[in-house]
Amino acid sequence: MSHLDPPPHPASPPMPARGRISWASVIGFGTLGLLWPVLRLVRLDAVIGDTGTALVALVATLLVWILGAGFGDVPRPVLTLTLSGVLSGALVIATTVLVGEWPDYGVGLNVTAGGIEVARAAGLGALAGAIATPIQRTRRRRA
Repeated sequence: MSHLDPPPHPASPPMPARGRISWASVIGFGTLGLLWPVLRLVRLDAVIGDTGTALVALVATLLVWILGAGFGDVPRPVLTLTLSGVLSGALVIATTVLVGEWPDYGVGLNVTAGGIEVARAAGLGALAGAIATPIQRTRRRRA
């Protein structure tokens, strides 16, 4: 290269393929299911109550999901956040069982309650993905 050649441009990071799922995003967003148990371990529920703690965890998780997927250009945000919700719900169940706070109503009711929890979290993930999608589209139009 001679001194007259322009310097090479730095390589831009590769854009994720639109058809693929970012499993790193699924795992990253899904681990926010640990937020509620962590808030309980630090005894936030003693300060603002069980309902307040649940609302703080829910709102914080939804905000991170929506803003992270919307502004982070996560591919297929609805599917990614739905899968993140499944992981999040499973983590909530696992941590609740591990710390001994899951009530024992028998196998049938416990499996049903677990399924409802996972479905609820998956539904919230799908909702967050549906909100993040227009954010992504708006950002792409402006770019």
